Amino acid sequence: MSMTEMIKKQYEQVKQLPTLYQLALEELETKIKVIQAEWKIRNGYAPFEHIKTRLKEPNSIFSKLQRKGYPLTLDSIVNQIYDVAGMRIVFAFIKDIYMVLDHLKTRDDIRIVEIKDYIANPKPNGYQSLHVIVQVPLVLFDDTRWIYIEIQMRTLAMDFWASMEHIIYYKFEQQVPPHVTQELTEAAKAVDELDRKMLDLRKEILSYNSEDWVQSIQGGLSIENAK
Repeated sequence: MSMTEMIKKQYEQVKQLPTLYQLALEELETKIKVIQAEWKIRNGYAPFEHIKTRLKEPNSIFSKLQRKGYPLTLDSIVNQIYDVAGMRIVFAFIKDIYMVLDHLKTRDDIRIVEIKDYIANPKPNGYQSLHVIVQVPLVLFDDTRWIYIEIQMRTLAMDFWASMEHIIYYKFEQQVPPHVTQELTEAAKAVDELDRKMLDLRKEILSYNSEDWVQSIQGGLSIENAK
């Protein structure tokens, strides 16, 4: 078999992969939605604003294999490329991101493979997000396969910044003028400040609500005692 024929055969196999990865994404999304529903019942609000999923195109997968020096085989894709399937979870507050991460670490039906914390340690351009590589079990007829999925967790403000940065880089075809890069970095700092300010406001509001509850209880007791 010639090299061209081998590549074509591998390409055909790769085209069959999306079904497995899509099913794994759906499994993970169901688990995440259960977390969201339970969280809302217990805490009175949902931690996620929205969830998005995506699958890499075959051309993009092959390009990544070539960049990393892996052979163009099905085995390389399944075992070496962790972000064929991706999920983005957008939160209102930073604190909730880490609380969900802590919860995922305790589960038997999700394996944490790798964590890259670009919130605590932003990229040089200011990019912030928490990247978590997980494995999700997909039960098939013959066996159970643990499928890699990359989860990106970020706040609304971080997501807005990342979207704008992507649009700008696309417009300039990756050749962004230095002053624009600097402005993006400054904007990222403003995003971080906004996230932390909103978190402080939430803490203050929760504190007021707690104090009001205590005062209402104390007031009720005083009325009962007066009777």
